[in-house]
Amino acid sequence: MPALNPYLNFMGNTEEAFNFYKSVFGGDFPMVMRFKDTPEAAKVPPNEQDKIMHIALPIGKNVLMGTDALESMGRKLTTGNSFSLSISAKSKEEANQIFNGLAAGGQVMMPLENTFWGAYFGMLTDKFGVQWMVNHDPNYPQD
Repeated sequence: MPALNPYLNFMGNTEEAFNFYKSVFGGDFPMVMRFKDTPEAAKVPPNEQDKIMHIALPIGKNVLMGTDALESMGRKLTTGNSFSLSISAKSKEEANQIFNGLAAGGQVMMPLENTFWGAYFGMLTDKFGVQWMVNHDPNYPQD
């Protein structure tokens, strides 16, 4: 089965967003590439040379990846609500830690609570406009 790795686009604040996610989930960045480090660096304005071309943060068995969507490179980004990232926690304690970390400066849509389907679940939008679902289901096998 292939892995599914979410890829996030930001409007110039990818580094800030990923440092925030690193503070919540821990770990290290095995890959950080800036636009100045690419063969196309000469085409990037000087004030955007240090923007993130690609960054990766392993979270469990998945990798969260992202980039700065630069208008100077022909990209136009509109932050929307067409996706959510779902995190399956191994315990209620872990769910609380992740949820509270991501909620800092954001907006809680549904607080973590026991649901009718048997999971401990909540939804929020973080301070970068990314929607998250945090879930702990004791009936779902965890690795």
